[in-house]
Amino acid sequence: MRIAAAAGLTDTGRKRRRNEDAFVCRAPLFAVADGMGGAQAGEVASRLAAAAVSERAPDSSGEAVVAALVAEANRRVWQRSLEDMSHSGMGTTITVALADLAGGTIAIGHVGDSRAYLIRDGALEQLTEDHSLVAELVRRGRLSPEEAETHPQRSVITRALGTEPDVKVDLFTVEALPGDLFLLCSDGLTTMVPDAELLDLAAESRADLDAVARALVDAANAAGGEDNVTVVAFELEEGDAPAEEPAAADLEPAPAPEERTVQMRRHGAMPGGRLGAFAAIAGTGLAAVLLVWGLKR
Repeated sequence: MRIAAAAGLTDTGRKRRRNEDAFVCRAPLFAVADGMGGAQAGEVASRLAAAAVSERAPDSSGEAVVAALVAEANRRVWQRSLEDMSHSGMGTTITVALADLAGGTIAIGHVGDSRAYLIRDGALEQLTEDHSLVAELVRRGRLSPEEAETHPQRSVITRALGTEPDVKVDLFTVEALPGDLFLLCSDGLTTMVPDAELLDLAAESRADLDAVARALVDAANAAGGEDNVTVVAFELEEGDAPAEEPAAADLEPAPAPEERTVQMRRHGAMPGGRLGAFAAIAGTGLAAVLLVWGLKR
């Protein structure tokens, strides 16, 4: 197999002043990071994580490689938070996908509430489990999926990269088939666009992955654009050689606070996450307790 096409797009959204998302679109390696923290710390965390992933072009594949990439990203974010008190407590989600084209598998590593999806034979499957308070309550039967969609603490995550010296990573491998379309995205998309609409929009623009990414981002903004939104998409096809040569990673300077930015690359790493759980709940004792509870479990 080979990667037929890949595209990535990030947008500040309609309510945020800064884009704290970052992504990597560098076949066969893809990632989305959604930063959190006061001031510009969320931007720093997501950019550090994306850089750590993209700078090490993997010469092999599999879960062990993905685990090493995520561990390095965690180390860099944690180290920066120790060195710079203005970045203390920052963190980021990360979802990484590494394709083994010869073996026909996709290794995925995941921390936080960004997601990986698979579209196959007209059906959408969520591959990752959210590390969030409401997702945990749903898994325990304390909340229904419908209640979780509007829960006031739906942005509180229970696991993040860079908040401790070591991080627990969900690692798994997906058997891939020609025609599979993989989507990685931040929660700025999934909190705004239901899965059924996501699938319909992807199907409508399937022939052009740039158009798929644009349609999904536009839908999130049309629904309110409450958060930064980032989408990375890649599709597999029959073949023995890459359809395109992967480009070098490209990390651009972060935009000024007043700018509403849209950034797109077919291959490369792009900066930008949301003012996530840590920033949103700063100063609220109950939420802080919930966050610490989750991170320590």
